[in-house]
Amino acid sequence: MASESTNPTSTTTQTELDTRAVASAQALAAHIVQAKGHGHGGTAMALAPLSHVLFARVLRHSPAHPDWPARDRFVLSAGHASLLLYTQLFFTGYGLTLDDLAKSRTLGSKTPGHPEVHHTVGVEMSTGPLGQGVASAVGMAMAARHESAVFTPGSNLLDHTTWVLAGDGCLQEGVSGEASSLAGTLGLDNLVLIWDDNGITIDSGTSETFSEDVRGRYRAYGWRVLEIDTSNDLDALEVTLRSAAERTGRPTLVALRTVIGAPSAKFGGTSAAHSGGFGADELATVKTTLGFAPDAPLDDLVAPEILEHTRGALTRGEQLHRDWEADLAAWSTGNPAAVARWNAFHGGEFDSSALNTLNVGSPGDMIATRKTNGAVLRALQGTAPLWGGSADLAGSTTVEVDGARFSAANPGGEFIRFGIREHAMAAILNGIALQGPWRPFASTYLVFSDYMRPSIRLGALMGLGAVYVYTHDSVAVGEDGPTHQPVEQIASLRTVPGLDVVRPADSVEVVAAWRRILASPDRPVALILSRQDLPVLAHTEFTPAGVTAGGYVRWQHGDGSDLAILATGSEVHLAIDAATQLAEQGISARVVSMPCVEWFAEQTAEYRESVLPATLRARVAVEAGRGHAWYRWVGLDGCVVSVEEFGESGSGPEVLRRRGIHLDAVIAAAHVTLAGNPATPQGTPEPLTNHGRTS
Repeated sequence: MASESTNPTSTTTQTELDTRAVASAQALAAHIVQAKGHGHGGTAMALAPLSHVLFARVLRHSPAHPDWPARDRFVLSAGHASLLLYTQLFFTGYGLTLDDLAKSRTLGSKTPGHPEVHHTVGVEMSTGPLGQGVASAVGMAMAARHESAVFTPGSNLLDHTTWVLAGDGCLQEGVSGEASSLAGTLGLDNLVLIWDDNGITIDSGTSETFSEDVRGRYRAYGWRVLEIDTSNDLDALEVTLRSAAERTGRPTLVALRTVIGAPSAKFGGTSAAHSGGFGADELATVKTTLGFAPDAPLDDLVAPEILEHTRGALTRGEQLHRDWEADLAAWSTGNPAAVARWNAFHGGEFDSSALNTLNVGSPGDMIATRKTNGAVLRALQGTAPLWGGSADLAGSTTVEVDGARFSAANPGGEFIRFGIREHAMAAILNGIALQGPWRPFASTYLVFSDYMRPSIRLGALMGLGAVYVYTHDSVAVGEDGPTHQPVEQIASLRTVPGLDVVRPADSVEVVAAWRRILASPDRPVALILSRQDLPVLAHTEFTPAGVTAGGYVRWQHGDGSDLAILATGSEVHLAIDAATQLAEQGISARVVSMPCVEWFAEQTAEYRESVLPATLRARVAVEAGRGHAWYRWVGLDGCVVSVEEFGESGSGPEVLRRRGIHLDAVIAAAHVTLAGNPATPQGTPEPLTNHGRTS
């Protein structure tokens, strides 16, 4: 099938200054990488014409107002080509200097090896793991549509385009395919994906690894495909890019043929152009080809008139921003209520008063924490920053809210059907959170969090307030067997820096946890919830504060000075049952509910001492998952009751007992630590007979 646009006729004129600006960008990339001895200059060189046209002519942006809500977003999914982005931020006036470019990839510089949001002005997203930028750009485009529908319905005041630049590696990664499929289904025509089709990866040409019809694949996704066969005709590039941004009811793929490392005759079009310098001789040849002296220093690669020309983006951006402010003022006059909502949204105001009257049940009631979580989401429905969805498990994870679903026809819908696309779902959440102060949520079973890990890690690195709602949180899942029974996931998630892992014990703790979550917009959260019903435990007015502190004494006999039993989630009531029996034996125990060890670790030493006195050495931790990390809290004299092997198919209570999570195991561990004889983890006390393990 022919492309819908190939080398369109230019309506503007490529000037000598444009040509020289492109040459400067190419020379800078080659020079800097050679000078440092490392880095990725080949893609930055090949795409210098595109990046110049995009930043100087096409993007709706204002370097003087980098946080302008209605600006176009540009995501460099191929983050290794960071010099491409940094060079354009320098040329168009975002505050970078030639010295910043020269210091790229050095400690403390404004120009790290891969782009980092919140670090370099003008960078919209941290990228590097290939494909993530594509998927998060889908989230940005979704959020842009949602934002317009919620705050400025019937107006194009917030309308803008999300641009993402990706290479062959990005399109080979599964996450980009998942997200692109959803983007086509949703008709995100405010999204443009530019594919750097250079036929090269690090190890080889793509002919050995990537022979599919990418254009056909994207048409099958429901995208419009445009193509341009030359990367050097600036006017043709501009016409194609402007066409790509037209609202047609479909996202657009621009397939751009390039030669990596061009104009190097020696390295151009080869895998060797991907990274590292070209050598002094070839650098001299490249500089000569581009019109510079072969030994030209860095400062000579950007003439004053070139910088004056490219800094025209400042003037253009100021005018765009002024025009938008005038439109905003006119619109605001007739929409005071919407303006108030908009200001509250961007001021971080979040109305959670509905939680005050939410029915959490009475002590002794049996309620699965996943069900309480669903009630929380429905109670908060209509509070602007909170929206999200599920990977085809909404009924089971109970996260679906009432009312309309997000779609092409209804972008104001508050519930997203992600389909069975867990990895893309997490990356899309990152994009939504990057778009503005949203608190997006997404839900699936805890065991499938492994499908989401790269995106979770990147979201934590960026400090984004995504909420991952994970249900079916232990081997208590039961009959579905070990493929669906999480064992190592909770411990694994706790190793991600900046990610809060929250596992509430009952309905009261779920609601209290949400209060803390809503108050921490820059902290991603993994909210771990039970499938099975759990008893609502006795609580006091201090319980909510204890939850937000991450750990607190939930139950105590006497002064609790003999023993501490630490537990999370569904094991807290088990710990209380054990402590109650131990009390009958004259043992004064305290039960510490620790819904979030990250929150608890942040508390003052005085608070932690009040919960876990240093003199209280007899400690037991119980959690239905891997237990090694609990030794931080129980110490060398303590014991851990945990699950140290995969589960098996059977009823939830049967599997829990088979894997050592039961009352007798907790009491036995308590006696071991009280006797001053700590043992290895107490999980899995019975021989395993299934799944290829010992018999």
